[in-house]
This record gives sequence, C-alpha cells and structure tokens, in this order.
Amino acid sequence: MSPPPPDPAACPVCRAPYSDRFASVQGRDYRRCATCEATFLDPRQFPTAEEERRHYLSHRNDPDDPGYRRFLSRLAGPLLERLEPGNHGLDYGCGPGPALAAVLREAGHRVTLYDPYFRDDPAALADVYDFVTCSETVEHFHRPAEEFDRLDSLLRPGGHLAIMTSFQDDDARFAGWHYRRDPTHVVFYRAATFRHIADRRGWTCEIPARDVALLRKPAVAAA
Repeated sequence: MSPPPPDPAACPVCRAPYSDRFASVQGRDYRRCATCEATFLDPRQFPTAEEERRHYLSHRNDPDDPGYRRFLSRLAGPLLERLEPGNHGLDYGCGPGPALAAVLREAGHRVTLYDPYFRDDPAALADVYDFVTCSETVEHFHRPAEEFDRLDSLLRPGGHLAIMTSFQDDDARFAGWHYRRDPTHVVFYRAATFRHIADRRGWTCEIPARDVALLRKPAVAAA
C-alpha cells in the first residue's frame, strides 16, 4: 500500500503543521508557511514523475555554452573561494547536462553526479562529501525537509551545501513570475527560508550573491 499523500496544510520545507492559503493561479493553489516563509504548491497538484522527466528533457543546459557558464558562476565563484584544493563534491540533481560539475572539475575538484532521472546511481548516495551543489534543483523537491536531511547526511563535518534557485521575494509579481510558471517548480524559497533550514540543523547560512545560498555544516558536532 502506498503512503498517504502529504497534508497540504503542513509545510514540506520545515515540517510546521500549518500554513496559510497564499494564491490561486490558473487552477494551481499555493500556500505560505509563516514559520520558514516558503511558498509551495498544494502537494495534490504536483506533477507526476513522467511529466517531470519530459519537461527536464526540454532543457538545454550545454556545458560548453559560455552564457550558461556565466550564469553558473554566481554559484561556482563563491563556492570555489571557500573550498580547499582537491575537494570531492556531489552535484545533486545534475540533470542531463552537468555543466556545473564541469566548471568545478576544471578548478581541480572531483565531482560525483547524481540525478534521480538521469544519473540514478545509489553508490553516489552512499559516500560523504566535502561539498554538495544543488543548482536549480531545490525548487523541484516534493519533500524538501527529507531532502535536506539527506543532504546533511551526505556532507562531512565542515562541508558546504551550495544552492542556487530564484528567491521568491515579490508577492505582487508572483502570478506572472516566470519561475512559478515552470510546471515542475513546486517550492519557492526566500533568504529567510534558507536561514531557517540552516538553523534547524545547526548549520551556518550565507547569501553571497543574488539567488545563491551557501550553507555549511559545523566542523565539530555540537555536544
């Protein structure tokens, strides 16, 4: 028997038991968590796995595209400033064209790839890493609290979690926002959301660039 669907009133990001109705746009219903400030689609309206995969195949993320590399530099630049030489990382949700991994490898780091649709390698999730990247990934998480728990388990003490996603910080433009219109985007974050995620797990959180969050696991576990 399959598990029951998540309660649409509970926050999938921080597990707060209640959320508020936020907006209904073209038949899609969104809620807002007062605790972590995440906005999320009613889970009963999430796309199916096949719908997601078809949409991802329409993306054109060419590792050799200079424009795409400049876009990724907003995440890669601050992360590279914080890494030790020759670190080992995981590109979590790398998609069919792992351009970010290529950039990080060129800087001298080892990067393992994982994606549930395109690189579903269980061995990648059995290791631990100096850093994990999630570029344009967290907005797709159907169960983000569980995903962030998993990412915590994949990081060594002192490891970095580097995230890039468009922050949802303009309620007045939400209905027409291009990021909301992507049918596979089901969770939207603010800087405050990432700070809450970090606080809950004892991590630190920096916002070094627009739409970028760098979270760090403590080097020594709290007593």
